[in-house]
Amino acid sequence: MSIEIRPVPVPRELGTPEARDFEAYAALGFELERANWGHDHFAETAAELLGFHRNDAHRGRLLIGAFDGDAIIGRSGLGWERDEASATVEITLGVHPSHRRRGVGSRLLVAAEHAARELGRATVVAYSDHPDPAGGAHDGPVLRAPDGDAELSASAPAAAFAAAHGYSLAQLERVSSLAVSGRVDEFRRELEARAVRAADRGYRLELWNDRTPEALVDAYAAARERMVLEVPAGGVTIDPERWDAARVREHEAEQLDGGTSVLVAAAITDEGVLAGYTELELPRGRAFAYQYDTLVVRAHRGHGLGMLVKLANLVRLAELAPERAVVYTWNADENEHMLAINIALGFRRCGLEAIWQRERDEAPAQADAG
Repeated sequence: MSIEIRPVPVPRELGTPEARDFEAYAALGFELERANWGHDHFAETAAELLGFHRNDAHRGRLLIGAFDGDAIIGRSGLGWERDEASATVEITLGVHPSHRRRGVGSRLLVAAEHAARELGRATVVAYSDHPDPAGGAHDGPVLRAPDGDAELSASAPAAAFAAAHGYSLAQLERVSSLAVSGRVDEFRRELEARAVRAADRGYRLELWNDRTPEALVDAYAAARERMVLEVPAGGVTIDPERWDAARVREHEAEQLDGGTSVLVAAAITDEGVLAGYTELELPRGRAFAYQYDTLVVRAHRGHGLGMLVKLANLVRLAELAPERAVVYTWNADENEHMLAINIALGFRRCGLEAIWQRERDEAPAQADAG
């Protein structure tokens, strides 16, 4: 039977006949994560995916599936800023192990790149995950990003696939995990000491769940807009993100619609400026949390605010969701300051996320693997 590549429609609600392909797309994500990592902790549920698509005024998304009859055997996801000045489209791609090396991945990539051209975007940014090898050493040649010291095996299937299609390694991010069970007293003692020092320097902590207090929403939007501008980018083209109160509320609705709760800890100056923040995402029904955005605005660095807000959120995690024993986080390998904070907290690397980039006018090599 021939393989069909086509968009996956987004249903109005789950559990209906129209949601069948959408739910299968999400289920395949769990299979792909288990095949790669040995667990499904990084897979997004159908509810989470639907939350993204229901709240897409600022960020566009498209799902593409590879179907063998009624069965989905491969998938690609696209995301992009809707701002007309934006130049990039981000993609993820995966094929079920039973259908690899038959050209399915290449066809999915062609479809994704065609969608990028239709959007008028010149740059495609793609992602692949690479668990650390047993023993921590690579055999054979390795790849390095423009910045940082991390190494990726050049023989990794995703690396070979990217090179064959004209993509260059633009950045490596460390994937790290932190075991938090039984550490709340330690975190709380350190937090109390650091909060006193921060107060002496004119900073206070503000904590909230899910929805930003109205008095802070504009300051929070301003800080989130700085995130992509101040984070280390390596060789990756990153589009600016326009944040205002409406986008903050949309982002919150996206999380809540998908069943994810969010803990935010922020450092605020005496003048009401949001100097730094961090987020923990708590997906429904899981035994872990994700540490995503952490930013200390450049003008406020050097005061220990990154460690302060992270400790505050870890204490709250233990108090509100003690069943969540592990926290995962992602950091650019060249982000020495944030990595130092994470290592001091006890985070340990478990893999790498590779970020690949290709400009549209670069002619990719012909390849059937994928």
